[in-house]
Amino acid sequence: MKTNRDYVEFTNQFSAHNYHPLPVVITRGKGIWVWDVEGKKYLDMLSGYSALNQGHCHPRIADALKKQAEKLTLTSRAFHNDRMGEFLKKICDLTEYEKALPMNSGAEAVETAIKVARKWGYSKKKVAEDKAEIIVCENNFHGRTTTIVGFSSETQYRAGFGPFAPGFKIIPYDDPETLKKEINQNTVGFMVEPIQGEGGVIVPEDGFLRKCRDICDQKKILLILDEIQTGLGRTGKLFAYQHETTKPDILIMGKALSGGFYPISAIACDDDIMEVIKPGDHGSTFGGNPLASAIGIAALEIIIEEDLAQHAHDLGKWFMDELRKIRSPLIREVRGKGLLVGVVLNEKARPYCEQLMELGILAKETHEMVVRFAPPLIIQKKDLQWSLERISNVLCT
Repeated sequence: MKTNRDYVEFTNQFSAHNYHPLPVVITRGKGIWVWDVEGKKYLDMLSGYSALNQGHCHPRIADALKKQAEKLTLTSRAFHNDRMGEFLKKICDLTEYEKALPMNSGAEAVETAIKVARKWGYSKKKVAEDKAEIIVCENNFHGRTTTIVGFSSETQYRAGFGPFAPGFKIIPYDDPETLKKEINQNTVGFMVEPIQGEGGVIVPEDGFLRKCRDICDQKKILLILDEIQTGLGRTGKLFAYQHETTKPDILIMGKALSGGFYPISAIACDDDIMEVIKPGDHGSTFGGNPLASAIGIAALEIIIEEDLAQHAHDLGKWFMDELRKIRSPLIREVRGKGLLVGVVLNEKARPYCEQLMELGILAKETHEMVVRFAPPLIIQKKDLQWSLERISNVLCT
């Protein structure tokens, strides 16, 4: 029987070394559990960076995929298909926007939002040609394209990939006053994550988004929220912005939009913004294809019908309270919302993630000092209790 090490060594012969995964090779998943090639069972506490909110291999999404795969998978956008309209209506109904534009990866959706915001700025706000600016935040993570890493404040994300596209201004996160000061006649939008997930599960002060909404309204710029990781139930609401009963002008979503079966992303906004995009302005061969649409419909229905947002709210509050009861000099802070939880350590987190792996829990460090816990939203209290015993054992050693 091949071991985890055998597979890792074989893969490393042919793979670019652009990731540093934990040394486990997963071969099967069901619900909240995965199994490695040696037969060991693990609780997945990362859930594909929140792509697996519905759990691994949800049978209802699998069934939708199989049925559609046997019928029609791709037409390109040169032709219509009979599933995309239903999928986009589902998005619009849930988000209460008038239009949606489907893409594939999260980074593609971010790029789409950037293009729409710039075109809106030139068409509607009458910004001078090629002068549009979008304000973003320090410590952001919006993707890996050259445009996106160009406005990252993380040195490694930028190093060796320039020159970068102009038109972005970086301000501190959770700082509405600086946002207000930095807006000028060329500003078309403010793009921000409601919670910075990759940045270390950083939760802004209550009222941050409400203040940003008011400033964007006053200054007549677009509020663009990247909910690729925080959306679709993860933080205890369908979207994280709903904790403040505010609403962005452009909403970016992805990851759990497919339940982990397929890359699916989208932006949503009202028609007075989306109408600036004309035939030929933007597109994707695979965006909105019938297979993706069928998967997306099923994935969204599960989130709503199984009330996963409320489940995340209830369990997340309890889970964070229990984590805060762990008495360990290693733990500096526990922060998060819903089932997006970061345990900030006083030492580098990687060794502790490796110890958790040995005890049957898969979690991953982010920003070196933070262990992120983000299990599938279908997890039950008994499973989190099981995990807490092992987390406590590792962090109290």
